[in-house]
Amino acid sequence: MIKLILSDMDGTLLDENNQLPAEFDEVMEELHKRGVQFAPASGRQYYSLLKSFPEYEDKFIFVSDNGTIVRQHGKELFSDIIEHDVAREIFNSVNDVEGVYNVLCGKETVYLLKDKQPEAQMAELKKYFRAVEIVDSFDDIADEPIKISFFTPDADAEEKIYPLFAPYYDSMQVVLASAYWVDVTNKGANKGMAVKALQKRLGLKPEECAVFGDYMNDLEMMGAAYYSYAMENAYPPVKEAARFVAPSNAEHGVMKTIRSFMEQGLC
Repeated sequence: MIKLILSDMDGTLLDENNQLPAEFDEVMEELHKRGVQFAPASGRQYYSLLKSFPEYEDKFIFVSDNGTIVRQHGKELFSDIIEHDVAREIFNSVNDVEGVYNVLCGKETVYLLKDKQPEAQMAELKKYFRAVEIVDSFDDIADEPIKISFFTPDADAEEKIYPLFAPYYDSMQVVLASAYWVDVTNKGANKGMAVKALQKRLGLKPEECAVFGDYMNDLEMMGAAYYSYAMENAYPPVKEAARFVAPSNAEHGVMKTIRSFMEQGLC
């Protein structure tokens, strides 16, 4: 029986207009009645996820920042902190690269450099982050870093940003999070790690978990649960890693698949 369901947000749970499916609340209510826990698992900041699910603050487990911090009932269950000097080095490595913008994600706040905040970046940031602070330099930040993100407004992150971090491929987790974003975390810090940590904490087996995703920051999650679903619109390597394929996010594939679980008596 499935007891825990985790879903990515953008390109997965949200439709092509970045909206939740109309039947979301109805499905969540039925899952709650059946004793199944639901967890948004996103590259988004915790406070951004809360903004999307204000009425579920005490009902969901929140896997934010690509699995580097997990909270329930507003309390931290676990996190993976990047060493401050390492985070500073990586964060500052693109300061002189034209068209690439850096974001430091701390446990509580997201930080931007005062002299690098183009309009395109700010519009994109609002989708993923709510608690944002502008600073003069990395040295002004006392928060514990959990992720460093890099953005290009030209939707060519795979070509423009990802190769810049080749020197860190072996020592850090460098992942293409979307066409616009590349995320850097500690080696092994990802959504898949978070799923396994939750399984251990909750006493669950992979056969009791379902996961949904579409992009490379969902890749490790596909190997952490038996019911691993790539969306029909997913990046090809994610489809290859998943055991199953769900209808696209435009077709509300997560909701359709969860309903099929219920119909089959899987949860």
